[in-house]
Amino acid sequence: MSDPIVVINPNSTEAVTEAMSDALEGLRLPGGPDIECLTNPDGPPGVESQADADLAAVQVREIVARRANSASAFVIACYSDPGIHAAREAAGKPVFGIAESGMLRAMSVAGNFGVIAILEKSIPRHMRYIRTLGFESRLAGERALGLGVVELSDETRAYARLVEKGNELRELDGAQVVVLGCAGMARYRAALEEEIGIPVIDPTQAAVSNALTNALLKSP
Repeated sequence: MSDPIVVINPNSTEAVTEAMSDALEGLRLPGGPDIECLTNPDGPPGVESQADADLAAVQVREIVARRANSASAFVIACYSDPGIHAAREAAGKPVFGIAESGMLRAMSVAGNFGVIAILEKSIPRHMRYIRTLGFESRLAGERALGLGVVELSDETRAYARLVEKGNELRELDGAQVVVLGCAGMARYRAALEEEIGIPVIDPTQAAVSNALTNALLKSP
């Protein structure tokens, strides 16, 4: 069996890692690689600002460097993809960011996509990255829940906001598919998709699917 796919939660909130791992259960295939989810114990409780992302980037690179010889691939499970380029340099093997993977998955199933962010201040950071990736022309819009990462564990409140923002993206922005802009939203994907009537992409599932394909096909 190949080395595990290592999924790194760059924040220090264990509940996010647990919810993320639960959402990946369907990708744990008989005979396939293990999917190991790690929490960054020294990270911020949530990556909610550029300063948080910059701190997490350094820590993610260090985690990847330590595990480079005992993983088949890495997934950076934060929608800012913090440290992705340094991690790729350190790893010598595939490193997938959930934002890049989630948007690529969305663009493969629809002409445009919308993103649900956690906070308004997250949106400028996301937009800088979207422009860097060249995806701006396919973005229908991005809307924020107004909830921090830790607050996503309040299921009643978080789900109601997700439905509200998902419907706004569909009805007001014309989004044909929605990407969840935080790994902590993973538990709500299926119910939200049914509620708003358009595809909803969990970017961590998208990134791990890419890593799994690489492992199963033994791609370099």
